[in-house]
Amino acid sequence: MNQKAILLVDDNPDDVKLTLRAFKKIKIANEVVVAKDGVEALDYVFGTGVYEGRDVSIAPAVVLLDLKLPRLDGMEVLKRIRDDKRTRLLPVVILTSSREERDVINGYSLGANSYIVKPVNFENFVDAVRQLGLYWLLWNEPAPVIR
Repeated sequence: MNQKAILLVDDNPDDVKLTLRAFKKIKIANEVVVAKDGVEALDYVFGTGVYEGRDVSIAPAVVLLDLKLPRLDGMEVLKRIRDDKRTRLLPVVILTSSREERDVINGYSLGANSYIVKPVNFENFVDAVRQLGLYWLLWNEPAPVIR
């Protein structure tokens, strides 16, 4: 079975390393595509820019989206994903360090499937990633791709 990729959108190299370590530790075998800013994330999702020609009929299993991103912030990325009929059902989990109530409200208002604050402690972070992986990669029944 060909596993779908996980799209990790985060500009902090330490957080990316931590997330990749956590995925490896819990043996998540899905490819992880890392986008360092909002523009690159949208390029991957829509097969444009550096991802021109990517088969967009193969959507990521889940998008793990940080909010504080260069060029285009996470809320705008989420809005653009939800505004396009082809991607409006794509699972998007906000994975951020922001506990700001307005960020939580805005994220859910724009259609985030979940909002998770990154735990500071590595073991807690691994546990959070384990739960994310189990739910989004194993238990969740994804919506069909709309063409």
